[in-house]
Amino acid sequence: MADSSGSNPQSPGFTEKLKSWLCWSWTYICVLWFAMVLTMVYVLRSPLKLQETVNAASVFLNTLTPKFYVALTGTSSLISGLILIFEWWYFRKYGTSFIEQVSVSHLRPLLGGVENSSAPTSMFSPVNGDAEPRGNVAECKVWRNPLNLFRGAEYSRYTWVTGKEPLTYYDMNLSAQDHQTFFLGDTQQLRPEDSVMQKAWRERNPQARIRAAYQAIEMNHECAAAYVLLAEEEATTITEAERLFKQALKSAGKDTNLVVYIKRRLAMCARKLGRIKEAVKMMRDLMKEFPLLGMLNIHENLLEALLELQAYADVQAVLAKYDDISLPKSATICYTSALLKARAVSDKFSPETASRRGLSTAEMNAVEAIHRAVEFNPHVPKYLLEMKSLILPPEHILKRGDSEAVAYAFFHLQHWKRAEGALNLLHCTWEGTFRIIPYPLEKGHLFYPYPGCTETADRELLPAFHEVSVYPKKELPFFILFTAGLCSFCAMLAMLTHQFPELMGVFVKAFFSTLFAPLGFFADKMENFMPSCLWHQLTNV
Repeated sequence: MADSSGSNPQSPGFTEKLKSWLCWSWTYICVLWFAMVLTMVYVLRSPLKLQETVNAASVFLNTLTPKFYVALTGTSSLISGLILIFEWWYFRKYGTSFIEQVSVSHLRPLLGGVENSSAPTSMFSPVNGDAEPRGNVAECKVWRNPLNLFRGAEYSRYTWVTGKEPLTYYDMNLSAQDHQTFFLGDTQQLRPEDSVMQKAWRERNPQARIRAAYQAIEMNHECAAAYVLLAEEEATTITEAERLFKQALKSAGKDTNLVVYIKRRLAMCARKLGRIKEAVKMMRDLMKEFPLLGMLNIHENLLEALLELQAYADVQAVLAKYDDISLPKSATICYTSALLKARAVSDKFSPETASRRGLSTAEMNAVEAIHRAVEFNPHVPKYLLEMKSLILPPEHILKRGDSEAVAYAFFHLQHWKRAEGALNLLHCTWEGTFRIIPYPLEKGHLFYPYPGCTETADRELLPAFHEVSVYPKKELPFFILFTAGLCSFCAMLAMLTHQFPELMGVFVKAFFSTLFAPLGFFADKMENFMPSCLWHQLTNV
């Protein structure tokens, strides 16, 4: 195989050169063909009676009244306005121009355009340039929200009060896949009740899932996964959910995945019911008993509970262990670190005083920590500063995305408010981050470049009534600006033609005379340059 592949090493290079030469020459061939068509039309103007046709068209246009031009320009303005409205709606919903998307998706391949496959790789290359570049998929991996709420006791209440669904189908489908993988494990050794639960997680209707859980319990009274489902979805209070989780823990046996999940949710129940020290102990014991399950991010639950206790020394100890360069970052890690450093100086911080004397070392450390956090996730500050309304967090989040910002701010806003002056320091300094980050976002400052895929994933994870935060802020597409200009221009022409018909007629004639003057000049030069007998012979062909 190696011999056959290396027998003609020059053939791929020759093929690429041939393709590049054809692409280069195609443009000039088109220009030459267009010039030849124009020349033939000019040469054959007498047999084709072009002059008579133009004169007849001129006579027809001169007989039209100003009302016709008013109707023409008004209709053009109306059509371009409708296109503008549709383009704006499409841009607000999908973040791109419809005309541009159709052009790139359908017209570009027909014209021989090829996507640059190397662009995404270079966009997400590391800051130091030493490691291998990472692709789009790795940057936009969806993670389970460590602090996700209970469907029956919390999400359902929101639906009952507002009539809105806080979770998207995509988000719930990811949860169903998580539960099937996490609880059922090897599908070749499924018990009858496990098969029922496997179908239950896939049901879209909550009542159908609950009925399936009861069916599994009838088949086996110690079906722990069924009690977990009832605790998550049927229990309407945290107390009831805790009771069902305790029942599930008794039936879990030695199933490690089930035990870890249930103990974590029991710790979260204790946290929500105000037994915070008990919740902290349960989380510490869980992390000590299962140290290899760091991917579940139990330390983020522990950080939030410790902040509620205002045990800042313990929070710093947890950060020292998990805020490591070799571990994946999160908004919780970065912003909690910034909060601790801001808390040390925020109570005495004043922008006016800092501008006069400069920043102290502690203040500089706090500002740098805020800049680091904002670079990791630039969406969080607007929620912490209450410049943007919060919603219930989704069950899955996208790191560095708007979904992670919502989840972090939902649980940690109270901790920032408790630290006197911390939000004021954040308000004064967070926008300075964007002066440090290179633009365009081809490389980051402290982290990998901000991924360009977060908006699409966040729109799948967050409900439709929430306005997704986008970074960097997208400029309006060209076609929206073009249709807006065209609509305004046509409307202005319609108004002027209606108000000043005679003056606009004179202006239009002068405009077209000026526009076609170069063509007339070119035609005269052609007739003077070429012998008259040649023109006579060509017109007789």
